[in-house]
Amino acid sequence: MSHYLADDAATIKFGNKLATYIHPGITIHLLGNLGSGKTTLTRGILRGLGYPHAVKSPTYNLVEIYKISELYFYHFDFYRFNDYLEWEEAGFREYFNSDSICVVEWPEKAGDLLQKPDLRCVFSVLDAGRKIEIQACTGTGKQCLAHWKTTSR
Repeated sequence: MSHYLADDAATIKFGNKLATYIHPGITIHLLGNLGSGKTTLTRGILRGLGYPHAVKSPTYNLVEIYKISELYFYHFDFYRFNDYLEWEEAGFREYFNSDSICVVEWPEKAGDLLQKPDLRCVFSVLDAGRKIEIQACTGTGKQCLAHWKTTSR
């Protein structure tokens, strides 16, 4: 599934819509160059889940934790990892569970230590705006996209 996003406002709106199709236990990987819209999409997802406060990039903290009612939402950024084992040493494995939503920027920096994502979002910067391509990588991801397609008509 591919979409054109004209600007940050369109990216936030898209994330807001995506939020209606995800649930606890889902993992989303975000891939794209610096400034391609990964954190902006995450901000939109959080807005769609009802989080009204500031959303910042987790680049320096590696993870930002958001509690929305009973839901834990973990926003990771592994850009600064120099070695796959840094993920293991950081102790993040327990965050990936059936009670949380995990969104990961720069997942490739953790190598094959991360579980397969349910959804993989690839950003491309265009002359004007950006393109996002969403791929379902698991049965859960396929159900999410199928639900989106059937309800968006």
